[in-house]
Amino acid sequence: MIEAVNGETRLCGLIGSPVAHTLSPVIHNGLAAVLGHNLVYVPFLVQKDLKSAVLGAFDLNILGVNVTVPYKKEVMAYLAGVDENAGRIGAVNTLVRTENGYKGYNTDYLGLKRAMESEGIFVKGRDVVVLGAGGAANAAVYMCAQSGAGRIYILNRTKKRAEELAGRVKEFFPDVELTALETGQYEKLPKESLIALQTTSVGLHPNADQAVITEEAFYKRIAQAMDIVYNPAHTRFMQLVEAQGGFACGGLKMLLYQAVTAYELWNKVSIDEAVCRQVSELLEKQL
Repeated sequence: MIEAVNGETRLCGLIGSPVAHTLSPVIHNGLAAVLGHNLVYVPFLVQKDLKSAVLGAFDLNILGVNVTVPYKKEVMAYLAGVDENAGRIGAVNTLVRTENGYKGYNTDYLGLKRAMESEGIFVKGRDVVVLGAGGAANAAVYMCAQSGAGRIYILNRTKKRAEELAGRVKEFFPDVELTALETGQYEKLPKESLIALQTTSVGLHPNADQAVITEEAFYKRIAQAMDIVYNPAHTRFMQLVEAQGGFACGGLKMLLYQAVTAYELWNKVSIDEAVCRQVSELLEKQL
């Protein structure tokens, strides 16, 4: 963080409920410190009136805002514009200041892609299985379709939700092969070389011993995998992938890169990997 707040300090922040647990201030204040920007990032608890919070933030000259649960969809009604990709995904997590109000972006899907590629996981032409059909899965499936995945399989406890997600993404990428399955139907997946994305909250601390699927037969099919859960750093899902010889990584880099992308949008900068590594170290210490 900067040595002292002054009259030229810019403010960014996070709105949601709850927000006390967030690690976003560690990332954004860390970026400001490394880059020498006169900027401070703080969380704002918004329990009732989202519209007033968004319009008030703009009137207070707040440079940029992140949005977390439960407002990623609702916030879109109070913006001056929405990025095409965010509109297609149906969720906004980053508000960028414009002349007439905030414009909404989704950096979750961009952060996921950047995190995966930093770990050597590239979905172009590959078969991908996504566990879950919630908001994070929506961003993940959209990213895979946009990035040219071969076939995308959505596994969810409720098949109907998986089918709805497949249908939404199919509207924008009609040539992508999307298949919705119940979680227990994993035997219908290709037998090997899959990329797996675990997008549910299963396995999140303190339930670190849990996984959506525990059968070895599923994990034998997985070559590379990412779990969006970052606490614990080494999830049960990751352990199961590795036990069958696959490569697995956790969600800390996704958390980092979605924040980095938001910071780049707010400040009109490009942040290189050396800076990302410095901030990642701060994040790991915090955890």
